Amino acid sequence: MSDIYQFTAKALDGKPISLEQYKGKVMLVVNTASKCGFTPQYSGLEGLHKKYADRGLAVLGFPCNQFGQQEPGGSTEIGAFCQQNYGVDFQMFEKVDVNGDNADPIFKYLTEAAPGLLGSKAVKWNFTKFLVDKEGQVLKRYAPTDTPESMEGDIEKLL
Repeated sequence: MSDIYQFTAKALDGKPISLEQYKGKVMLVVNTASKCGFTPQYSGLEGLHKKYADRGLAVLGFPCNQFGQQEPGGSTEIGAFCQQNYGVDFQMFEKVDVNGDNADPIFKYLTEAAPGLLGSKAVKWNFTKFLVDKEGQVLKRYAPTDTPESMEGDIEKLL
């Protein structure tokens, strides 16, 4: 795949969404989990969504159960949890693997384009974030410990 727009992912309701619909927008792609120490970052991600969606930011959440089994639920449970606890209104997708042989192609692409520390391609933990510019270029990987609020400066420059 030559760019991120070639990929399709399934929303929590099972409907396929082509990432091509985000062409011309800045994307923040995050692997999420409902039972993680970083789960409160949903609030910050929703804050970024509310503040910048009208200016062209798309926050995309991909639940993942590969780290400590911290996303055990199905799509309905995940959606309900995110909405009830954090008012999540940004686009959430079906649960995916982000590492290994069964890693979702989107995450294979992201980790190849923006390796982590020491060139590692693996996603380290839940709430690893990838910032993609309006042309679909993966610019930066953020660690799980990087809060959504700490990324605002980078997002502002791209909008």
